[in-house]
Amino acid sequence: MSRDRADRVAAWATGVGIGLIAFMLTWLIGNRLIGLIWPPPVGPTVALAGAVVTGGAVAVVWGRRLTRR
Repeated sequence: MSRDRADRVAAWATGVGIGLIAFMLTWLIGNRLIGLIWPPPVGPTVALAGAVVTGGAVAVVWGRRLTRR
């Protein structure tokens, strides 16, 4: 039983790591592109919000996907 739990924890930890990578890539690229459209208080805030949503969604999707394996 503990082996299954350890595998689930490892799967979710991997999913969170992938989500953090997606967060960083979205933040870097999104901040550059959105910064061209909107000036500084709005542009970085919109880019950060988009990066948080993207990173969270990727973490949940990959965590569930890896848990099933």
